[in-house]
Amino acid sequence: MTADLLTPLDYAALAWFFLCWLGYARFADHGERRERSMTGVMGGYRRQWMLSMLRRDNRILDSQILGNLLTGISFFASTTIFAIGGLVALLGASDQAAAVLAELPFVVRTSPVLWDLKVLLLLGIMVFAFFKFSWGFRLFNHCSVLVGAVPPEIEPTPETEALAEKATRINILASRHFNRGLRAYFFALAALPWFLHPLLLIAAATWVVVVLYRRDFHSRSLKIVRAD
Repeated sequence: MTADLLTPLDYAALAWFFLCWLGYARFADHGERRERSMTGVMGGYRRQWMLSMLRRDNRILDSQILGNLLTGISFFASTTIFAIGGLVALLGASDQAAAVLAELPFVVRTSPVLWDLKVLLLLGIMVFAFFKFSWGFRLFNHCSVLVGAVPPEIEPTPETEALAEKATRINILASRHFNRGLRAYFFALAALPWFLHPLLLIAAATWVVVVLYRRDFHSRSLKIVRAD
């Protein structure tokens, strides 16, 4: 089947894809459900970390933890840049790539314009992920500055506790942006089957939502960190 424009099935698959992505983000990141998720529960441990930081004689351990967080998020930001570059290069080789996939069975044949639209979808997701990772990196840097601004005190004071609360909130906000960047990666993987068939895009987006929901709200790791 050859199509110059999106077919009704393509439109339906795209609508379902964005409904899954945006709908799950709304479900998981807002309201009381957010506090019951893995990210929300770990937010409580981040606050406990900052309060414990106030009672330490030195902040070497805290600096090492923040360094590890920065290393992880910078890795994903750098990887995303490479992915963006690869997708831009793929736009210039759409004919060759489409010809390779056309040899596979059950693959819907598409025009170069439709192929480019599919690549642009992936490119848009990667750009979104890069913005989330880069902003999360900057927020973790802000958190490092706030930790460094806390003066050494034998006992916490209202001033140092206020600084620790600010550091906690920035830390939690950075982790949310990092989580949204990772979620974009999951949905980028779900968008790949669209190159084969629109029905596979619907199935992949649904599968990603199921996986994310289980990991965010019903994983064994969540049960461990929530255990009293």
